[in-house]
Amino acid sequence: IYKQYPPLVNVCRKPGEWQTYDVIFTKPEFDNMGKPAKRATMTVLQNGVAVQNHSEIYGETFNDKPALYVVKKDKGPIKLQDHGNPVRYRNIWIRSL
Repeated sequence: IYKQYPPLVNVCRKPGEWQTYDVIFTKPEFDNMGKPAKRATMTVLQNGVAVQNHSEIYGETFNDKPALYVVKKDKGPIKLQDHGNPVRYRNIWIRSL
């Protein structure tokens, strides 16, 4: 998880080969004051191998400041980043658990 946890193992395929990701995300919970009462968690499988296992997330990540929680709607868009590299995405499914 960007700037929070390194992957448990590097299972990247060669450049130009498709990578697969399965992400299980549990949203954070906030108290009456808008402060995090329970952090979000993520489990990530890359190419079928666990690279994050129920990792607690410390908020939205930024390149120039620490992670920060911002209260948002229950559902919203996802962000996919590419750091300016040629990246293509396909076959993205989102399913509520």
